[in-house]
Amino acid sequence: MTFKQITGKLHLWLGLCSGLVVLILGITGCLYAFIEEIKPLAYHNRMYVTVPPNAARLPLATLQANAQKAIGADKPLQVAEVLTAADRTVYFRTVKVNEKKIFYNGYLEYFYKVYVNPYTGAVVKVENTKWEFFNLVITLHVNLFMGPVVGDKIISWSVVIFVVMLISGLILWWPKNKSAMKQRVWFKWKKDTKWKRKNYDLHNIAGFYAMFILLVIALTGLVWSFEWFNKAVQWTANGGKTVAELPAVTSDTLDLRPYSMDRILHTALQQDPAATSLFVTIPKNNKAAVSVYARNARRPYFTSTSTFYDQHSGKLLRRSEFSTRNNGEKVLSFNYDLHVGSILGLPGKMLAFFASLIAASLPVTGVYIWWGRKNKKTTKNKKQASRKPVVSVPV
Repeated sequence: MTFKQITGKLHLWLGLCSGLVVLILGITGCLYAFIEEIKPLAYHNRMYVTVPPNAARLPLATLQANAQKAIGADKPLQVAEVLTAADRTVYFRTVKVNEKKIFYNGYLEYFYKVYVNPYTGAVVKVENTKWEFFNLVITLHVNLFMGPVVGDKIISWSVVIFVVMLISGLILWWPKNKSAMKQRVWFKWKKDTKWKRKNYDLHNIAGFYAMFILLVIALTGLVWSFEWFNKAVQWTANGGKTVAELPAVTSDTLDLRPYSMDRILHTALQQDPAATSLFVTIPKNNKAAVSVYARNARRPYFTSTSTFYDQHSGKLLRRSEFSTRNNGEKVLSFNYDLHVGSILGLPGKMLAFFASLIAASLPVTGVYIWWGRKNKKTTKNKKQASRKPVVSVPV
């Protein structure tokens, strides 16, 4: 067998093994691409409020207490998202995961978001996020509803296989000569072009144009999938050096002043006045520091900052922004924006959407190519078997 024939066999069998997972990843990737644009439209009533005249926001402690009462004391709130826009609700989140369980209903014990009106303190919506549509899409994309123990591994190795398939697909696509190149880069269909030929072109030509974007999406996915790949990327970016991680940040346990989210939020807004949303962690005990993730929704995620505060005094303990990170951390900061295309803004998201759509189509068109060739061989063998042998009669 030639190298190209071996590559073709590898491409075929790896595709048959991982095709269903690639189809799921492609479809869920399409749905996730514009999640930030769709959610405010789909959930407008819970995400927006009418701003009363001359109204002042209530203390966050009051909003947190109302949200905790609505959800129950047995589900302690963990994170608050505060948006700086006057007409947005404040939401609180709580989630509990049992990593020993496999299937979705077992390992995700509960996941709730509580939306609160910042002016009246009224609970606008208690969302059972466990069964919310976009959360289901993300979970299907990340672990197939099979949890981190099983589902993560299936997804991770399927992505590895997908990378191999993209490379082997390029080898199979590569034409023998320049005259054959035109047929590989453009759809030359006529009125009498059969569907098999159209399907073949859809698989090869669309796959070729999407390949480079899909490689970026797949490789950035592997950064989250494998710790060794994550460290290898950082090691390479740091010039072959391993940079030690910073020690954990803790609060002063001798300071007995009560925790105040408002005080910390005020300091965080002074640190990042351009932020449109701030994710504030709610400390579990008197030792935990409060982290604030500040982001401007009009900018890519890598421009966001992370700050840590003493929960008692509100003192800034550590600040991390793009300019202060080492090269390895800077590369990882780009990872999410590259994965979803937001690094190029709306055009990048559109590219990620269409690339994911093509990725979802590749297993379908590929199986159709394989099935057509298989049936063609079967039909040819049957015709040869049905022919009567020619008997020569001696004269």
